[in-house]
Amino acid sequence: MNLDEEKKLVYKAKKDPEAFGKLYNEYYSKIFAYILKRVANVDAAQDITSETFYKALKNMWRFRWQNIPFSAWLYRIASNEIANFFRKKKRKTVSLEGISEPTSNSNLLEEIIEAQEQLKKHEEFLCLQEKISTLPIKYQEIITLRFFEKKQIKEISEILRKREGTVKSLLHRGLERLRREMDAIN
Repeated sequence: MNLDEEKKLVYKAKKDPEAFGKLYNEYYSKIFAYILKRVANVDAAQDITSETFYKALKNMWRFRWQNIPFSAWLYRIASNEIANFFRKKKRKTVSLEGISEPTSNSNLLEEIIEAQEQLKKHEEFLCLQEKISTLPIKYQEIITLRFFEKKQIKEISEILRKREGTVKSLLHRGLERLRREMDAIN
């Protein structure tokens, strides 16, 4: 959806919940993925995503079009909800549902190797996510948006309402801190 189409849909969504449903369908998976990468917990990510879209719907009347994607506003709301989540310390255990049991004896060895690889990737992600979560929030947001959400510096600047130079500087400092944290493990 281009910016002109999105602008029309956003203004329509201010009065028509069905139009908001189209925005919801467009951005739900992206916002959910962002939140999941920040909290590393499926249940918490679902709750935070729901709260993000609830607050967006409730506050649509406040939204002012500034020729940036509507998703920037959603990411900002999501970032605030994530900060609230961590402030309240509602951390739960992480589910390993993605790792399945072997289905047949003929491929048992292959399935065990695959499960071990998935578990290793999951453990590495959790370790990285844990280290990222020890960084100040300003670095967590920048690193997650840049590397997990694949956002460009300009997009991050729009989402966080910071100058591009500030975003680059925060990204550099955040990565340096993360590198030091990871080096301490190895």
